[in-house]
Amino acid sequence: MSRIEVRLKHRLGDFDLDVAFDAPGQGVTALFGRSGSGKTSVLRAVAGLERTGQGLVRINGEVWQDEKRFLPIHHRPIGYVFQEASLFPHLSVRKNLEYGLRRVPERQRRIPFHDVVELLGISTLLTRATPRLSGGERQRVAIARALLTSPRLLLMDEPLSALDHAAKQTIMPYLERLHDEFAIPSLYVSHDPNEVARLADHMVVLEEGRVAAEGEAAPLLTRLDLPLSTYDDASALLEGFVSSHDHSYHLTWISLQGNRVAVPREDLPVGRHARVQIQARDVSLSIRAHADTSILNILPARVIDTRDISPTQVLVRLELEDGQTLLSRITRRSAIGMGVHEGMQLYAQVKSVALLS
Repeated sequence: MSRIEVRLKHRLGDFDLDVAFDAPGQGVTALFGRSGSGKTSVLRAVAGLERTGQGLVRINGEVWQDEKRFLPIHHRPIGYVFQEASLFPHLSVRKNLEYGLRRVPERQRRIPFHDVVELLGISTLLTRATPRLSGGERQRVAIARALLTSPRLLLMDEPLSALDHAAKQTIMPYLERLHDEFAIPSLYVSHDPNEVARLADHMVVLEEGRVAAEGEAAPLLTRLDLPLSTYDDASALLEGFVSSHDHSYHLTWISLQGNRVAVPREDLPVGRHARVQIQARDVSLSIRAHADTSILNILPARVIDTRDISPTQVLVRLELEDGQTLLSRITRRSAIGMGVHEGMQLYAQVKSVALLS
């Protein structure tokens, strides 16, 4: 089975990096943590930009670093996307992309130029000078250039951090499609739980240069002992499939193995896999199922954990009937008034659901 194996020990000034994780060799693995937790240091070491005192980097069976060898960066088949798009300002978009393409011998090119341009929506930008691009356009071009090197591993260091909210929302669908289309494993550095929820399949949570937790993204996002659950935009991921469309009310129903949630109408085939995101602040709780409410999405659930996150608020972790987990942020007054406790059966009333894929 393909794997990404990383073992790193290194001292960087006053900072000790001691990280070990074993992630799937496909999909998106997010390196998540607050600033200074060691995320970028890990990425640079995997790329070969930082030589650690002790280390193992093995990508899908190929050793890039161990006690006997150290492949320099130009021998590592990676695509690297930085926080700021490092494009050549004197070259057009096309010339920037061709620069990436020329780094790979023609017989080793696995990703067609046209496919990358179409996927990232930059066909109309090819003749434009790079200083005339918006921030989101620059990042899309930078991602395209990295892909055209036909990498076996894509490294992305907070590629959306320099963008405003509108630009982030514009580029996010391209990132979501990227990994489905080209099947290139990625290490994605972020301190934004919303980005992680939308993009990651696997997560490595870093705290002060150590791995605090590692595993599938969905369960980690709702663990109350990890920092992600305390963020204002803390959320849960639920996996399901498209079960039906309601043409009269322009809704699409997503099945969750016995239950279902509605999202705004999407032109997707029935039976297709779907992933939805539900934010903790959009989930209220009720002891009984109500029919006299405007909320469409009401799910039976069991309380599996609670945590006070402020003098006024409580975070409740819930298990749905199919075993998936959900978060609800309610007031302490409500939690005490309802008698919320571990094992309690109640109903999660979901005000908003975002369809991710």
